[in-house]
Amino acid sequence: MSGTLVSDPAYTQTAAAPPIQYQFYPYTDNGGTVLGIAGEDFAVLAGDTRHTTDYSINSRYESKVFDCGDNIVITANGFAADSEALAKRFKNSVKWYHFDHNDKKLSLSSAARNIQHLLYGKRFFPYYVQTVIAGLDDEGRGAVYSFDPVGSYEREQCRAGGAAASLIMPFLDNQVNFRNQYEPGSNGRVKRPLKFLSVDEVIRLVRDAFTSATERHIQVGDGLEILIVTKDGVTKQFYELKRD
Repeated sequence: MSGTLVSDPAYTQTAAAPPIQYQFYPYTDNGGTVLGIAGEDFAVLAGDTRHTTDYSINSRYESKVFDCGDNIVITANGFAADSEALAKRFKNSVKWYHFDHNDKKLSLSSAARNIQHLLYGKRFFPYYVQTVIAGLDDEGRGAVYSFDPVGSYEREQCRAGGAAASLIMPFLDNQVNFRNQYEPGSNGRVKRPLKFLSVDEVIRLVRDAFTSATERHIQVGDGLEILIVTKDGVTKQFYELKRD
């Protein structure tokens, strides 16, 4: 018998095979896109109604924007189950606030801080959503607050989130924040002055943004819900989008 070792082919194949890893992943992205825009004395929150899993459409009418009372509207886009859970928890928080404070109205800034606590309290198993709330501040001006999944937030003039956010946000930066806009005839030397858009202008802007997104993103479409917050309350508008 020689000193050469003869390896077993079956053992060699088994040893060379990569290890199999099993893990639990509870999240999924159900598509859709949302946006919020603050006006001078109003705020708008909008979202499409398509609910997807990968390339499958689960529902063509699944609301992503919710009226929580006290002229506060909320959206939490991403994993639909977490979105529903967060919206329900916040609505319950508003009811408890009324109960504890003799039906005192919850301010938008207090609502933002409350949502921060709700999100941060789940930071070790966070809600898989991008959250935006809109309403009127204490001076009656439109306001939009955006949040990351663990509660960090800021007040903004406009914010888009979801599947087509990368398509819509540059459009909002240009049309709402007037980035890279200059006076005609100035050869790019005089910036266009900032101004608030009217409600009608914002609605047209929102419809154009979502109509364009449906042409480029398969997870956006079917219907568009727009919640408009004014001092008189919250009104809702619905428009059809592409269904393919």
